[in-house]
Amino acid sequence: MTVAIPPADQSEFAPAATAKPSLWKQIFRIVRWTTYAFALITLILLFHKSAPPPVETSPQAAARAEEKFEAVESAVANGQAATLRLDETELNSYLSTHLSSAGNGTPNARPPETPQNSPNGASPSPQEVEQMRSNVSDFKVQLIDDRVKAYVVFNVHGKDMTLQLEGKLGTQNGYLRFEPLSGQIGSFPIPQSALESAVQRMMDSPENREKLKLPAEISDLRIQNGEIVASYK
Repeated sequence: MTVAIPPADQSEFAPAATAKPSLWKQIFRIVRWTTYAFALITLILLFHKSAPPPVETSPQAAARAEEKFEAVESAVANGQAATLRLDETELNSYLSTHLSSAGNGTPNARPPETPQNSPNGASPSPQEVEQMRSNVSDFKVQLIDDRVKAYVVFNVHGKDMTLQLEGKLGTQNGYLRFEPLSGQIGSFPIPQSALESAVQRMMDSPENREKLKLPAEISDLRIQNGEIVASYK
């Protein structure tokens, strides 16, 4: 004898068969659109230019920096130890003057040495300087206590992007060392682990290592009390 299931009982169990697939579809859609939203936010943050730091420059500060370099070169040529100290304004004024001169081909600018002229091949070639100048449209440096913070505007496929790096400068076995503390591209912060790994790979690679070698006469380079301090032996 066959027992018929009442219609009410059939409708009670019918939704259970489709509830689980429907729930997973909803979860998948949420995850998918959340991923799209995060990707969009990341792109917006990456291409959102950060405001430049309040760095001052002046022809007078650039002239003071030139005089300090000449005094140090004279002392080293006479076999004397010397210390070069540049504050934030002097450093940015000097960099602004020399980077623009190198880019514009000013006759008074010192031409960069080619790898053939440099015993270690550490100096950038004219082609490398020109490539850097064409990609970088702005460069500023802040000296904060014992830290340095660099602000760079560079061009990627016609779009300007900003990079900010903060860390500590030092020397090790005659090579320049940089200890990153924080960084961001646009308004997007770079994870500390990724930042440290990238900087470590850059400094340890044979291609870049010789470019980070300091001149033989420089025994130490650091940031101290908001000044860059270079010791010459």
